[in-house]
Amino acid sequence: MVSTVRENINNPQVPVPSAPMSFSPNMSIPDRLEKIQNYMNTLQYNHTGTQFFEIKKARPISGLMEVAKDMIRESLPIKCLEAIILGVFLTNGMLGMERFPVSFKTKFNDNYHRHVVLGIYHGGRYGALGMSRREDLMYKPLIYKSLSELIVDYERAYRKYWHDVKKIKIGLPISHDPHSYEFIQWKTLTLTRSKLTQQELCREVDAHAKDIRTKGKQKLKRVDMPFLAFRKSRSWSVPQTSSPRKSLSYADMASNHSSFNQAVRLYNGSGSAKGSDSSKKESTDLSQYQIRI
Repeated sequence: MVSTVRENINNPQVPVPSAPMSFSPNMSIPDRLEKIQNYMNTLQYNHTGTQFFEIKKARPISGLMEVAKDMIRESLPIKCLEAIILGVFLTNGMLGMERFPVSFKTKFNDNYHRHVVLGIYHGGRYGALGMSRREDLMYKPLIYKSLSELIVDYERAYRKYWHDVKKIKIGLPISHDPHSYEFIQWKTLTLTRSKLTQQELCREVDAHAKDIRTKGKQKLKRVDMPFLAFRKSRSWSVPQTSSPRKSLSYADMASNHSSFNQAVRLYNGSGSAKGSDSSKKESTDLSQYQIRI
C-alpha cells in the first residue's frame, strides 16, 4: 500500500517542513526552543489513533536518535512520546541546557490518560517542549523560576479540562551525545498527587530539580584527558640539579615522544625507561620539568 501511494504521480505534492538542524550563533536559547516547537507544530498532532513511529523506552539514546531522523525524513504527524525523542535530537549540542522527561497520569470519566513532555532547564529558568491536543499542555517557554512552578502550571491546565492528576514522574538529564548507549531515565522521581499537599509537592520537585542540575554538571565535566595533573611525587630516584625549572605544556611533552614516554613510565612507578636503545641512552633530567595542562 505504501509503495502504491509513493509511486502514484497523480497525488498532490505535500510540502515537507524543514527541520531546524542548525542555528545562528547569535540566536538565543529561548528563540531556538521556540523555533523547534514551531517545527513540531508544523508536523501537526497525530489524531489518527495509529502511532507512525515505534518508540521503545528501553532502547539506548543512539537507537532513539535514529528514530528521530526517520521522523524528520517522513514528516508525519507525531504524538507526545515521539515529540520527546525529536526534541532531544534537535537540542543535542546546546551546552548548558538540561533536558529531562516529565510525565503525567490523569483520570477523566473513569478513563486514565498519560502524557509526557520534555522538560528544559537553562540559565536558571525552566520550560518544556512537547505535543498535545491542547496548547497549554505542550510547549512552555523558559520563564519559570523553578521546576515546581512549571509542574503547577501543567496541573492548572489539566484542571481546566476536568482532568484529575494522579501521578507525576520526572526523570534525569539526557545525554547530549547522539551516539551514547545510555538509557533515558524516565521516572526517577514518582509522586502520587493525592498523598501530597501543594507545599510538599513543590518541596519534592525542587529537591529533584537540584539533582538534575548537579548531574548535568557532572556529565559536562566528563572530559577524556590522558593526564589531568603531573606532579613530582612518589619515590623517584632522579638526581637533583641546580638548573632552572622549565614549564612545559602537554603539547610540548607530546611532541618529544622519548622524554614524554620516559616521564610516563617513571610516573607509573617503573623507575626507569625500558624501551629502545635510543631511549636508554638518553639522560633526561626530569626533575627540571613541570607539566602544565
